Amino acid sequence: MVIGYITGGNIGLLYFILNLPVLLWGWFAVGHRFIMWSIYTVILSTLFLQIIPVTQIAEDIVLGSVFGGILVGFGSGLTLRYGGSSGGFDIIASIVTRKRDLPVGMIIFILNGAVIALLVMFTQNWDSALYSLLSIFSAGKVVDLIHVRHIKLTAFIITTKTEELLAKLLSHPRGITIIKTRGAYSQADRDMLMTVRTKYELAELSKTITSIDPHAFINIVETVGVIGDFSKPKD
Repeated sequence: MVIGYITGGNIGLLYFILNLPVLLWGWFAVGHRFIMWSIYTVILSTLFLQIIPVTQIAEDIVLGSVFGGILVGFGSGLTLRYGGSSGGFDIIASIVTRKRDLPVGMIIFILNGAVIALLVMFTQNWDSALYSLLSIFSAGKVVDLIHVRHIKLTAFIITTKTEELLAKLLSHPRGITIIKTRGAYSQADRDMLMTVRTKYELAELSKTITSIDPHAFINIVETVGVIGDFSKPKD
């Protein structure tokens, strides 16, 4: 977009051309399925950038920046949540999150912020740069509200059906620890299973547990950080 505004070039075509090397990088770094969906999104975005007319809706540039950012963030977040991306920095952010446990929206904001810094260098237009940062910040926040894979939760599950639950839950690439417990009131011995999952996986986890043991007691707490291997041990 910045190149298009400076040179007067076609933003849709520039968007497509500049995405090609990033898509190629992602093909090897992220995975084929992710990039195939990303290519589909990039092609559709390029097409709609050509056919949808540019029409001013809001007179207030602040409203335009905020709600434009919300719409962009909603689209990007939804695409990322279901295994694709809108291309560009979304792919780079997805590559970074495979190495570092960071929110995707924050990474996208930082990368776009660097581009805005270049915009200021070329145009010396601080107003446009700050409005753009406001839009990018809104988009990043919405992405992190929808794409919640970076948020970790620890589930403590007290159950009498340990083996049945383990047979189902251990098919998932997350580790589980068994802790022996005893009820203070009933004095009955129980097993407590402890596992760390992402917020995105919580609904599936809860459904699996309640289908096997409807009387299981589940305590879910948000995890500040995880040190060590987050996945199930290979041995």
